[in-house]
Amino acid sequence: MSLLIGAEGVRPDAYQPVEDCADLSLTDGPVLVPLTVIDEALTHRRNERIGLLLANDIGVDAVRDYLGSVSLIAVTFPSFSDGRGFTLARRLRRAGFQGTLRARGPLIADEFYDALACGFDEVELPDEMAARQPPEQWLRQKSIVTAYYQNGYGEGQSILEQRMAARKAAE
Repeated sequence: MSLLIGAEGVRPDAYQPVEDCADLSLTDGPVLVPLTVIDEALTHRRNERIGLLLANDIGVDAVRDYLGSVSLIAVTFPSFSDGRGFTLARRLRRAGFQGTLRARGPLIADEFYDALACGFDEVELPDEMAARQPPEQWLRQKSIVTAYYQNGYGEGQSILEQRMAARKAAE
């Protein structure tokens, strides 16, 4: 089981994970499939909505052809300290993906603001992580953490840009 949380709070998860092609015909409703199953899912279109499950180290070029065909992309984070999924989210949005973007894995509440700023719409947490940091903590952190080091996301200037502007003004 897992907990799905968006900017507004906990939300239901309509997508059923499907690991192989044989299970596609056995599953009604929206499905979440890995790259190994996506072609079969799109070819037969048995399911009303199709989500694509990606590892955080996949390149956008490998999935570019699917961006207009899936309604959800879930990016797997192997650990909270592996930030490659944030970069992938930005690249997927820049490549034109308009559907729901989900971070999936053991993220921590401190990363919620960053996840949203990078383009994620929701975070799917394993139960053990949700038990340690309940939804209220996630929502509180979203509004507390507002400074960021990375350029290109969020509103306003990054910490680095602020420092550079202050140095230039002091000269």
